[in-house]
Amino acid sequence: MDDSSSVGLTDALAAVGGGIVWVLQNLAQAFYNIGYALTHPSLWLDWSDKEAVMRFVYYGGSVEFFFAVFAVFLVITIIGMVRNNFMWGCVRGLEGFTNTLGRFFAWAGLLMVLQQIIIVIMQRIFTRPDIVIAFGIPLQYDISWYAEMLKFYNALVVSLCVGYTFVQGGHVRVDLFYAPARFGTKKVIDMLGSVFFMMPLAVLVWMYGWYFMWRHLIVPKPSASDTLERLLLKSKAMRWNVETIGFSPNGFTAYFLFKIMLVAFAGLVFLQAIAFLYRSYLEYVEGPDSAGKYLDKDSLGEGEEAYEGAH
Repeated sequence: MDDSSSVGLTDALAAVGGGIVWVLQNLAQAFYNIGYALTHPSLWLDWSDKEAVMRFVYYGGSVEFFFAVFAVFLVITIIGMVRNNFMWGCVRGLEGFTNTLGRFFAWAGLLMVLQQIIIVIMQRIFTRPDIVIAFGIPLQYDISWYAEMLKFYNALVVSLCVGYTFVQGGHVRVDLFYAPARFGTKKVIDMLGSVFFMMPLAVLVWMYGWYFMWRHLIVPKPSASDTLERLLLKSKAMRWNVETIGFSPNGFTAYFLFKIMLVAFAGLVFLQAIAFLYRSYLEYVEGPDSAGKYLDKDSLGEGEEAYEGAH
C-alpha cells in the first residue's frame, strides 16, 4: 500500500514538473516566435499567398500565440510593477480604447430603434414587402432582411460595448461578500477575479471562436486539431467562401459578421481584464486615495449623480 502511494506521488510530482518545464520552454520560445513573426510579416500577412492565410489561421488559435501574448503580458506587468506610472499609462490607454469603441458602437442601439420604426411604418402604413435605399446604387431587400438585421445591431452593442460597460460599472453585480469588505480586500478580490475568471473565459471563447469564425470564411474548413503542415496542404485547395446563408429565405445574409464579433468580444474582454488587473493592483498599492484615478466615467450631468451607477 505504501509502495503504491509513493509511486502515485512520484508520478504526480513528475507530471507537475513536466508541466512546469513545458510552460517555461514555450514561454522562452515565445520571444523567438514574436521576433520571427515581426521580421517576416509576409509569411502570415500577405493574403495573396494562400499559405500565408493558413498560417494566420493556424497561429491565431495556437499554443504559440497564447504564449506569445502571455510573454508580452508578463514583460509589461513586470515593467509596470517597477514603474507604476508606466502601468497607469497602460490602464489609461486600454480603458480609453474600450471607452471610445463602446461610445461609438452604442449608437447601434439607436439605429436598431429607428430601423424597427421604419419597418413598422413600411409594413403597416405603406404595406410594402421590401425597403429600397438608393444612393446611386439602389439597396433593395425584403423587409424580413431588415428585421433580422436588428440582431446584428444588438450583437454590435453586446460584443463591442462589453469593455466600455465594464469601465462604466454598468454590469449587474451581486455584492454579498464584496460590498462590506475592506478596500484592500476588494482590490485583492478584483485581481483574483481578473486572473482566474475574466482571462480564462476570454481565452476559451477565443480558442473556440477563432476556428468557428474561419470555418465560415474559407474552404476547406480548418479544424482546431489540424497541424500547421496539414493546413499548408489544405492551402492548395483554399478559396474564400464567406457565409451568406440566412435563417429564412429572405432573411439577413451576413451571419459571418456574428462569428467575427464573437472573436472581437473575446479580445475586448481579455484587454479589459488586463486593465482591471492593473488598476486593482495600483489602487491596492497606492491606497484608497487612488480609487478611480484617471477613470473616465460618463456623467448624466449636474444634479443627476444619485442616478449614476444605479442598475
